[in-house]
Amino acid sequence: MFNNFKQQPLKITTLLIILTILLTMKTYLAYFTDFSLGVKGFYQYLILFFNPIAMIILSLSLTMFFKGKKSFFIMFLVYIGLTTILYANVVFFRFFSDFITFSTLSQSSNLNSMGTNIQASVRPYDLLYLFDIPLIFMTLIMKFKVLQYPQHELFRKRFVPLSIIVALSLFVVNLAMAETDRPQLLTRTFDHKYLVKYLGPYSFTIYDGVKSLQNSSQKALANEDDLSEIVNYTKRKNAEPNPETFGIAKDKNIIKIHLESLQSWMIGYEHNGEEVTPFLNELAKGNGDFKYYPNFYHQTGQGKTADAELILDNSIYGLAEGSAFSLKGDNHYQALPSILNQQRNYTSAVFHGDYKTFWNRDQVYKRFGVDRFYDAEFYDMTGDNIENLGLLDKPFFEESMSYLKDLKEPYYAHFLTLTHHYPFSLSEDEATIDRGDTGDNTVDGYIQTARYMDEAVKDFVSDLKEEGMYDDSVIVIYSDHYGISENHNRAMEEIQGHEITPEVNQDNQRVPFYIKVPGMDGEVVEDVAGQVDVMPTLMHLQGINTKEYIMFGTDLFSDQHKEMVIMRNGEVITDQYQIIGNEVFDRETNEKIEETEKTKAIKKQAEIELELSDKLIYGDLFRFYDQNGFEKVDTSQYMYSPNEY
Repeated sequence: MFNNFKQQPLKITTLLIILTILLTMKTYLAYFTDFSLGVKGFYQYLILFFNPIAMIILSLSLTMFFKGKKSFFIMFLVYIGLTTILYANVVFFRFFSDFITFSTLSQSSNLNSMGTNIQASVRPYDLLYLFDIPLIFMTLIMKFKVLQYPQHELFRKRFVPLSIIVALSLFVVNLAMAETDRPQLLTRTFDHKYLVKYLGPYSFTIYDGVKSLQNSSQKALANEDDLSEIVNYTKRKNAEPNPETFGIAKDKNIIKIHLESLQSWMIGYEHNGEEVTPFLNELAKGNGDFKYYPNFYHQTGQGKTADAELILDNSIYGLAEGSAFSLKGDNHYQALPSILNQQRNYTSAVFHGDYKTFWNRDQVYKRFGVDRFYDAEFYDMTGDNIENLGLLDKPFFEESMSYLKDLKEPYYAHFLTLTHHYPFSLSEDEATIDRGDTGDNTVDGYIQTARYMDEAVKDFVSDLKEEGMYDDSVIVIYSDHYGISENHNRAMEEIQGHEITPEVNQDNQRVPFYIKVPGMDGEVVEDVAGQVDVMPTLMHLQGINTKEYIMFGTDLFSDQHKEMVIMRNGEVITDQYQIIGNEVFDRETNEKIEETEKTKAIKKQAEIELELSDKLIYGDLFRFYDQNGFEKVDTSQYMYSPNEY
């Protein structure tokens, strides 16, 4: 029987059909178990059914132009390549809630540094994505002598073009259906999930490759004239400073505390009757020194933490694909550290318990004009001090105090925490609250690491008070991005006690933001705000007018502050509306409402603003902007080494 199996001929057309069916089924597995695509209604499910087939057939059919037995093995290699694309996206999506782009592939060093986190994204059923590859290979080897490629030239000339025509026809139908449900899909989308939902992961990869080539050419072709539209837009949007707060914190030290992955739903949340973040909860009451913004949103994309740093220090947006830190690490910027230095003679420093090459920080910080960068080389990175990606927050803050006291005043000091990072692991010795009990390892661990970070920040603020560094300093405490993605909606529904609908998911993108300004009282401020608003706020507190600078945010204390948050995926939140794709929700009632000319105009403005920001970065247009007398940063002046300080 075994010999009989080996002697049965295997036709190239049969192999094509088998591989198409297998890969299509694996793609469906990813759609319904791993990718959160927000599919609604029969029509979108119909699109989802069609969208992978065309590109699979086309890719496999092209291999039939090779003659003889090598066509079988080339087709098999293409199949492995497509499977690799699919599975790599599955693992990547579990960690980043996004899809791999060519930009992220250029940042492979970062992915290597996050090996533990990637491993945590692997599931036992992943064998379903890979089990067939060795079986197919063994079949081809065993049947090598009886592999049948059509020798009849007429058959080959007819079948191969026919299969390609079928594939292209399916793609056209797929694209037409997609455009019907999502107009201008390929020209007006900033969300990769839409592209995969409507076109499939394989077409998305091709689309992204084309976009990457277009983007890479923008810098070479850019010129000074490209700035005009951006300058005019940002000047029109600029908010005049509030006379009562303009310059109120001139020459005060600025201390910025970056809370890794903390979402606002955690503020006030209790686990088994116990507050998870008691210190931050107390600050959020607004009856002390801090103003708290409960309607503050992150605006990051794939770059996550790096995006947040870019946004807060430049008031521009991160990129739709990858991170500007890695993709455009050689760009020019007009960043807050360099502006404070040139306008107010500030010293700037960043403190982080990870190595300086991560996210290309050692290069980008020079472009920002950061004077000192205290990375892992400056800390005790041994023994029990290490957890997950790097230094635990408590020893990080403890060891940072001596460096902070050494800074020349006035200073702008930025502290990045690390412990509360996916996959949210913490040793029993460090944990002071029970894990969650949802059965979701990520969500359950999130509770323990959030408590640990809360305690670390509390200790640091206490140390600032003891050292006399608290009262006369501006202190900003903020979070960078979400920690729990849509992949964990089941556990989140258990925690929050309601269904995670698209509008609720958008609301979950709120992150804590606190600011303490000497001479100003604490309060809870309900205004809608985002990360782009931080830089103009700090500049006006210093008495530096933002009008001559390019920035997309507006001063939080200005009467002209724009209550409009633009997410990197094109979604918009205002004081009245939540705009998600083509759907509009009343922000107060969460009820879906009809689109109006006003909401269409808001959505259009968001698209324009993201496009302008992208042009600014991809074209490196800051290199042409000299109107405000800003001196371009000389990167050769900065060396980040323990031997230099």
